[in-house]
Amino acid sequence: MKLIVASIPLFFILIAIEMLAARLLERRVYRFADSFADLGCGMIEQLLGVLVKGLLFAAYLGLYDRARLFELSEGSWAVFGACLLGVDFLYYWFHRMSHEIGAFWAAHSVHHQSEEYNLSVALRQGAFQSFFSWVFYLPLAVIGFPPATFITCSALNTLYQFWIHTRLIGKLGPLEWILNTPSHHRVHHGRNPRYIDRNHAGSLIIWDRMFGTFVEETDEPVYGVVKPLQSANPLWANFAGWVDLWKVARSARSIVDRLRPLVAAPGWRPLEQGGPLMPPEVSRPKDEPAAPPTPRGLAAYVFIHFALLLALTAASLARAQTLGTALFAAIALVVVSSLVVLSALLEQRSWARSFEGARVLAVLGLVLLFGPGLFKLLFGNP
Repeated sequence: MKLIVASIPLFFILIAIEMLAARLLERRVYRFADSFADLGCGMIEQLLGVLVKGLLFAAYLGLYDRARLFELSEGSWAVFGACLLGVDFLYYWFHRMSHEIGAFWAAHSVHHQSEEYNLSVALRQGAFQSFFSWVFYLPLAVIGFPPATFITCSALNTLYQFWIHTRLIGKLGPLEWILNTPSHHRVHHGRNPRYIDRNHAGSLIIWDRMFGTFVEETDEPVYGVVKPLQSANPLWANFAGWVDLWKVARSARSIVDRLRPLVAAPGWRPLEQGGPLMPPEVSRPKDEPAAPPTPRGLAAYVFIHFALLLALTAASLARAQTLGTALFAAIALVVVSSLVVLSALLEQRSWARSFEGARVLAVLGLVLLFGPGLFKLLFGNP
């Protein structure tokens, strides 16, 4: 996590470069409300991760301490390379199952909700995904890969996938046979029927080629999920999939059919609800997102407040141990609730302005009460 947090400035430098390149190429790649939701989801995922990932990682540590088969050296490059390959292989299976099992998809679908495809989408991660993903990596603990090695390899696997979320890089020749590239990953984010549930790779596309889930990009996909989210609210983005599962389960007649949405493929429906949903054919440019641009004044206001929240989030992630669990959780609550209200402003909901006024007054009160001490904790010398 520290490696990922340390990379945050680089992420935003690369996003700025992509924005500039898109403008020079006269291509529409970013929409303000969409990128707000992307980054907001990433902030929520990272904040929740600090609170729960230590508990989830305890299973890896427990297995490593009690059940490892081999004593592998933490300083060996061969061990590091083998672990990197193992993480990528197991990521493929976690990612593939996230598209084939309803409960996993409810958590993972957050990453696919954006109808754009740019570097900010790479940061759009489901807050509840880590509740499932850790199980897939336990074999590495049993083999005996040291925890520090596993954490580093897992972080590198995540960091690699940042750069492949772009429309501005075409095909890369022979590298397309081995590596996961922007072209391959664009397919993965498409909602065209021929692209759905394809190209699950993390770093190496060889797993998709080996296990029959590879599809070549022939024309640019239409991005997003079959049932569009149509919201800039990053908190709702994390719950929308679960609400859909609940609605299907509640309407089913038998107990078995009420439980089946959790383990069946996404889109499964009982016969009385018409059976499995079939994704419709889509094409460009007809299905390009047609949402109107955000008014400049509103965008500027939300951007300023969002930038402050982003700085608070980044500082909190970097100083999580210093802050302690209670204070960190309080900061996370302020950030998440602020994101919800700002997203309502972007969607121009009737209640948004009154809630925003109350939010600003509450934040100002907290700053007056705790600001100097908190600022020193977050931004002072460690």
